[in-house]
Amino acid sequence: MEAFSDGVIAVIITIMVLELKAPHDASLQALVANVPAFLSYVLSFLYVGIYWNNHHHLLHAAQRVNGKVLWANLFFLFWLSLFPFVTSWLNESHPHPSPVPTALYGFVLLMAAVAWMPLSRALICCNGGHDGLLGRALGGLWGDWKAKLSLLLYVLGIAMAFFAPILSCTLYALVAILWVVPDRRIEHHLKQET
Repeated sequence: MEAFSDGVIAVIITIMVLELKAPHDASLQALVANVPAFLSYVLSFLYVGIYWNNHHHLLHAAQRVNGKVLWANLFFLFWLSLFPFVTSWLNESHPHPSPVPTALYGFVLLMAAVAWMPLSRALICCNGGHDGLLGRALGGLWGDWKAKLSLLLYVLGIAMAFFAPILSCTLYALVAILWVVPDRRIEHHLKQET
C-alpha cells in the first residue's frame, strides 16, 4: 500500500510540474508575470509533500492493513489526485485569483484533510485500536489542535473566496505553514517502542 501511494503521489507531483508553463517571451517581465502561477504550484507541492511525509509516518507505524484501510487510502488519494486540476485552474485566473477556482481549491484541500481522518481511524482500528502504537500516538482523532484549526481555516478560506480570493489563498498558505513541521507524535512513539 505504501509503494502504491508513493507512486500515486509521484505522479501527482509530475502532473503539477508539467502544468507549469514557461513564459513565451524571454524577458524578466514575462517571468515576473508568471510568479502567481509559480506560487500556487509551490503551495500545492508543499501540501503534497506534507501529506506524503505524514502518510509515510502513519504507514510506518502500522503493522497491518485491511480492506477498510485500502478503501480509506484510496479515498484520501482521490482528493490528492485533484490537486493538479485545481492548481491549474487557479493559475488560469492569474494575476489575481478568481472566486470559483479559489473556492474549489480550498474545497479540495478541505476534503483531503477530511479524508485523512477515516484513513487514520481505519489504521488505528486495524492495528490494536486505541491501545496499539498508532492509537496511543494519535490519541483521539480530534485531539490535535492543528487539525481542528486547519479545518476551520479551510472553511473560512472557501467562504472568503467569493469576497477576497487573495485572502483565501493566504489562509490556505497559513495552514500549510502550520504543517511544515510534520506530526511528531508517531515518530515519538516509535522511538519509545525501540
